[in-house]
Amino acid sequence: MSTAPQVATHVPPADPTHPAVGAATSLLDAYTPGDRFLATPGRTLLAHGAARPVPHDERPLDERVRATLARAGAAGQPSPVVIGAIPFDHEAPAALSVPAALRVAPPLSSDPLIALPVGVSGPADWGMRPVPGPEVYGAGVASAVERMWRGEFSKVVLARTLELTSPAPLDLPTMLQRLARRDPVGYTFALPTGAGRTLIGASPELLVSRQGQQVVANPLAGSTPRSTDLAEDVRRAAALLESVKDLHEHAVVVDAVHQALAPHCTELTVPARPTLIRTATMWHLSTTVTGTLASPDASALALACALHPTPAVCGTPTATARQVIAETEPFDRGFFTGVVGWGDAFGDGEWVVTIRCAEAEQRTLRLYAGAGIVAASEPEAETAETAAKFRTFLSALGAEL
Repeated sequence: MSTAPQVATHVPPADPTHPAVGAATSLLDAYTPGDRFLATPGRTLLAHGAARPVPHDERPLDERVRATLARAGAAGQPSPVVIGAIPFDHEAPAALSVPAALRVAPPLSSDPLIALPVGVSGPADWGMRPVPGPEVYGAGVASAVERMWRGEFSKVVLARTLELTSPAPLDLPTMLQRLARRDPVGYTFALPTGAGRTLIGASPELLVSRQGQQVVANPLAGSTPRSTDLAEDVRRAAALLESVKDLHEHAVVVDAVHQALAPHCTELTVPARPTLIRTATMWHLSTTVTGTLASPDASALALACALHPTPAVCGTPTATARQVIAETEPFDRGFFTGVVGWGDAFGDGEWVVTIRCAEAEQRTLRLYAGAGIVAASEPEAETAETAAKFRTFLSALGAEL
């Protein structure tokens, strides 16, 4: 194991004609609870030890991270990198640190060994408890829609949870293996968020990345469950591209991303219409926004903080949507719909929206799923969408609703 951190931006791009056999999957295999694992379409990171946690105080998060990275560099740590998670509530403590050691490899998708199967991650007799129950969640959606028709706000994202209890200790490494191998081109993570707690998941959504002066954001909003029948799956994808309700929901998010990034960029390209991306369980409307930074002072993390939370995970207007969430959801989101990622002292990094995830503690998993509610939303359809989103993680357990 390497004891000296390596800067992730120095990893060469994967060459699909000469794949690095075993380089990325070796890091996936080496993960143990307490490590920080993050796989993106550009690289695979495995960090050991929290040499320098980022403090929680009154300073802006980006300032605290820059100071922590500077101290690590001054202490002789070469090319320090911060890695971890930021909660939905920007006033709550983040779980970010500069690790004692960082191993870096090309992306999982470039490693042929990622196609190998992995076993089921534990018992089939999970205890399950939805919080809130589907009927209560549907009633919350109906109430939000009624308020939108009265003109109080235009969108809110409402989430529900599924609490799973295992009779045996949780097998986090196998869960991570199954999540990563199910969608190796996505963003897979396992990060400690407190004593005995791990945030684990596989997100399809890049909030923002920065490499040099180039910035990329990939907002997703508007979704439909996939089908195992090929013809029906294609029909659903085509219908999503024409759905007035979903296109409106998506446009709201893209406009918010545009407005947040524009002050930081000399050029910003926003496609006029979305495309589709797919995961194993969902189709999503997707827009890739690209730009050129006006100043090198705007780090990837600073841009992520300017964007977070987007209407894709909160709603609009933001303050009103936050209040509706607090009034409707009977739980604390914690790190769900927050941000996970990495950043270096040069300001480069990748920050991902924390969805399709669970928080693990002892023998308990709390899964999270949300849906964007607009005036045209129907409670039954939004409840079904959250159930479909739960399946990303349930598949990693060999479990079903």
